[in-house]
Amino acid sequence: MADAASTFDDVETTAPTTDSGRRKRLLTIIMIIVLVAAAVWGIWYFVTQAGRVETDNAYVGADVAQVTALVSGPVAEVRVSGTQTVKKGDVLVVLDDADARVDVATAEAALVQAQQKFGQAAAQVGSARAKLASRGADIAQARARLAEANAGLERARVELARREALAGSGAVSGDELSAARAAYATARASRDLAAAGIVSAQATSASADSDVAASEALVRGTDIATAPDVAASRARLAGARLGLARTVIRAPIDGVVTNRQVQVGQRIAAGAPIMTLVPVASAYVDANFKESQLRGVKPGQRVKLTSDYYGGSVVFHGSVVGFSGGTGAAFALIPAQNATGNWVKVVQRLPTRIALDPYELRMHPLRVGLSMTATIDTRGN
Repeated sequence: MADAASTFDDVETTAPTTDSGRRKRLLTIIMIIVLVAAAVWGIWYFVTQAGRVETDNAYVGADVAQVTALVSGPVAEVRVSGTQTVKKGDVLVVLDDADARVDVATAEAALVQAQQKFGQAAAQVGSARAKLASRGADIAQARARLAEANAGLERARVELARREALAGSGAVSGDELSAARAAYATARASRDLAAAGIVSAQATSASADSDVAASEALVRGTDIATAPDVAASRARLAGARLGLARTVIRAPIDGVVTNRQVQVGQRIAAGAPIMTLVPVASAYVDANFKESQLRGVKPGQRVKLTSDYYGGSVVFHGSVVGFSGGTGAAFALIPAQNATGNWVKVVQRLPTRIALDPYELRMHPLRVGLSMTATIDTRGN
């Protein structure tokens, strides 16, 4: 009986000891598993999450081109449709150019007329100079006539004096004396007329000299290429040709046609928008990060992005370009008014511009406005 009791006591003592060892081993295994999981999580976090900031408040943007008509007129052709991809220089719309062609023809005729007028003005200079030279000859002739009249007057004076001296002796009749006196008066009148002729010729010469100066002023320092009237006409012709060229509206950039607002037969005014071109090949992303996330973000840091459009299987790569000059709330249509007694602080978001890899954009084109998820690795730079 004593042996049986001793054996029972040994069993009771061994059982608790065995259970305690098992519990210790189980706790040790659990602790090891927890520590390994924590280490794995730590390694995963350090490799994939540490130093990274992420937001899904990001959208695709692009510097779109607004296509407008630079001249007014009816639409003759529309050569593109919405969603069509075009290259820079492709014809988008053609306007009726009948009026523009008339303007060009009118401007060309005005240029020819201006060139002819300049040629006439240049020819008038030579004509005026010839007239001035002839007026000099007229003055010389008038002076010769004056000299001749003076000589005739002197002869008439001498004849009259001789006859008056002989009149007292009766050698000269009264008729001869009267004739001598009449001849003297006639000679003096001829002398006065000749003197007046000189004055008239000199006045005419002065007028011809003024005509020469006026004619030379029209062409002085210029030629047919630089004459003011010709230059103005040439500028009007260039403007008319530019207006004719603008009746053909071309694509200013490569892009996708969007928001087309023009139809054949429609009359459009100068400056009216007719469509928008979206340069999908140069799209970017504006990611709106919280202000508390931007502490370590700098331009040049690498960014990974995914789009709901393609799913998580397509990863885009880019880099931080810069930051907006203000938060979205600051430039809202109705900015927040914080100078009140019930002010509540709201975390602001600052638009951050991200440039995308052009090759990846070509392989997987994006469209303006698509949602993106952006993750910036702040450990770089």
